[in-house]
Amino acid sequence: MSIWTRCLMLSNAVILAMVMASPTSAQTKLRWAHVYEITEPYHTEALWAAGEIRKRSNGKFDIEVFPASRLGNENQLNEGLGLGTVDIVYVGINFVAATYKPLGITGAPFMLRDFDHWKAYRASKLFADLAKDYEDKTRHKIVALTYYGQRHVTANKPISKPEDMKGMKLRVPPAPLVLMFTRSVGANATPIAFSDVYNALRQGLVDGQENPLPTIMAKKFYEVQSHIVLSGHITESMVTVIGSHVWNKLKSDEQKLFADTMKEAAAKATEAIEASERVLATQLKKLGMTVVEPDREAFRQAAVPLHNDASAGAGWTRAQYDELQSLK
Repeated sequence: MSIWTRCLMLSNAVILAMVMASPTSAQTKLRWAHVYEITEPYHTEALWAAGEIRKRSNGKFDIEVFPASRLGNENQLNEGLGLGTVDIVYVGINFVAATYKPLGITGAPFMLRDFDHWKAYRASKLFADLAKDYEDKTRHKIVALTYYGQRHVTANKPISKPEDMKGMKLRVPPAPLVLMFTRSVGANATPIAFSDVYNALRQGLVDGQENPLPTIMAKKFYEVQSHIVLSGHITESMVTVIGSHVWNKLKSDEQKLFADTMKEAAAKATEAIEASERVLATQLKKLGMTVVEPDREAFRQAAVPLHNDASAGAGWTRAQYDELQSLK
C-alpha cells in the first residue's frame, strides 16, 4: 500500500471520527427571556419545557431561560425578538398588541367575564386567527397562550368603587390598554418598569399598583401596601413567542416539537396560577393586608363604554368584539 493511499485512508478516518464524535457541534443554543420571578410557574414551566425540548431533540436544542428582567423589560424583550438578541419570549398580551392591535382585545378591562371565558377564547378560532395575523405581520410565531390571572389593585387605603381611585397615582405597565382601566376610574397612570415597582411603592412614588395575586405575592407587595382590592378588572394573558429568525429555520417536525412542548408548559402554568388564585387572598390577609371586596359591577359599568373606543386604545373590529363576547 502506497504512502499516498495510507494518508488518504487516515484522512478519511479522521473526518469520519470527527463527524461521529461531534454531535454537539450542530447544537443550537437559544435564549428564552421573561420578566417573572424564579418561583413563579411561568419560569419553572419554561425550565421544564427547555429540558423537554433538549431531551426530545437528542440534545440538538439547548435553551437557556433568563428570568426576572435579566435581559430587559417586556418592551425591550419584544424589540429584542425582532433584533434577534433573544430567541423566545414570554410577554403580556398587551405588549404584542403594540405590534398588532387586535391581539390586545382580551387585555381591556372587564372584556372577559371569568376564567371559563378565557379558556373558551384560548381554544377559539378567534384567537387562532389573531395569532396567524400577528405572524403574517411580524413573521414571529405565537405558540401558546398562558393564563396570567385576574389583575387586582393594591393601595394604602380601601377602594370600593371607581370614584375612590380618582386622582390616584397608579403604577401600570407601559401598555396602552391598561390605560383604558385608569381612564375609566379617573386614576393617574404612572408607567414604571416591572422590576422597579416594589421600590416605587416603598418610596411613595406611586399610591398603588395592579397585578394578579400570584405576582403580588411573588413580588412581596404586601410589604409595602396595606390593602388589596379584588377588582379583577383585567383577565390577563401571556403569549409564548418564537422569533422568526429561529422558527423559520426549524424543520416541520422541530416546529411541532417546540409548539407542542410549549403548549404543554403553558397549560401546566395556567393550572398552577388558577389554583393559586383560589387561596392567595387568604394568605395575603394572613400577611397583614386588608382584603376589600369592591363593587365590581360599578367598575365594569365604568369600563364597558370604552371597549370599542379607539381613543381609549381599542384596536379591534366590532365583529371581533362580538365574536369574543359570544364565546361560552
